Amino acid sequence: MVSMQKKVLFSLAALLSFSCVLIVAAAMGSTNWVKATVLCKTGAQLVNATGSELEKFISSVSYGLFHGQRLKQCGLGGRPLSFSFFPDLVDVIPASLHVSVIFFCAVLIVLSSVCSAFFTYNAFGNPYQTLHGPLGLYLFIFLFSGLCGCIILILFASEVKLHHLSESIANYKEGSFVYKMHTEVFDRSFWLIFLVFLVHGLNILLIRLAGIQFPFQQAKELEVNTSAADLMY
Repeated sequence: MVSMQKKVLFSLAALLSFSCVLIVAAAMGSTNWVKATVLCKTGAQLVNATGSELEKFISSVSYGLFHGQRLKQCGLGGRPLSFSFFPDLVDVIPASLHVSVIFFCAVLIVLSSVCSAFFTYNAFGNPYQTLHGPLGLYLFIFLFSGLCGCIILILFASEVKLHHLSESIANYKEGSFVYKMHTEVFDRSFWLIFLVFLVHGLNILLIRLAGIQFPFQQAKELEVNTSAADLMY
């Protein structure tokens, strides 16, 4: 019989996992992954702009995984433009790397949903033991969900920094003007993925507080805590 404390802990973990699903889904549709400013080098050189005059030649770019916005400035006022990665920018971005980021975001949504279902089943039902002992939940949360979040962060960061993604977007279809990177920061949607990674780490702590032993502990310790094994997926 599952105690009330374990029901509360597993229910809380299920809510946290489901919130991860919503967070990742919202982040995927957002344009707030990266915010950058680029300098219109060509225009600034034509008028020998220096100091505060350079502000008239600084454009802003913000984008996510599917689309973004750009405020183009080259000394003649700002012109807002919208763009999509598919199919507009396929030729100027590392398409395979970008698709990989989107793919792992979708996988993270699926795995977080599975984790939520596992926690709910452990809280209110009798888990079907397809995996012996405590390995099931730890496997999905740490190795799958947590690792998947790390992969997303690493792949997207390498795409932005190593492949100069913001600069490539700024120079897209610019025949006469050349834009150079000025400032670049990761925006809130990128850090939401990092938050999801931390939430799954918190779920691991909740599993441990519920009395489930870590899978790498000695077999003797696992055999002593038979009630924990019965509760595990």
